[in-house]
Amino acid sequence: MENLILESIAYMLPATVTGFVVYYMFKKYVQQLRIDKRIGIIETQKKETLSIKLQAYERMVLFCDRVNPLKLAVRVSPISDNTSDYLQLLIGTINQELEHNFVQQIYISEDTWLAINATKATIIKKLEIIAKASNSATDLRENTLIEFGKTPLVTETAISIIKREVKQLI
Repeated sequence: MENLILESIAYMLPATVTGFVVYYMFKKYVQQLRIDKRIGIIETQKKETLSIKLQAYERMVLFCDRVNPLKLAVRVSPISDNTSDYLQLLIGTINQELEHNFVQQIYISEDTWLAINATKATIIKKLEIIAKASNSATDLRENTLIEFGKTPLVTETAISIIKREVKQLI
């Protein structure tokens, strides 16, 4: 009887060890498959997200171009000779451009969004100062072209910030 028990153990022991080894290897294999699947999903999401982020940065560069005071003054003609009316039209156009692109802040960094808002505020502030020194809407338009033509534009600074951030993404 002892021989029968020892003989059974001799057969069962290798089978049990082999079973544990197979179980352990299969478990590791399944874990690796799960990890690979997660990595694949994350990579796909990153590709899709990168495309959306790049589009957001493109929109913000377009925003900077559209609120560039030199281009804005040429594109938006005065509707009357009243300086205040033209100033409000220019400010309204700038605000409308930002509102149109407001959702883009989700996809760009906070620093870039702050730079965009600072650009908008700086342009509006300088337009208000120029308007105080202008006698008519035509005069405001001409003074805007002269004053903003003298110095580097704040929109160019914002665009350079955007470009630097895009380079980091790519």
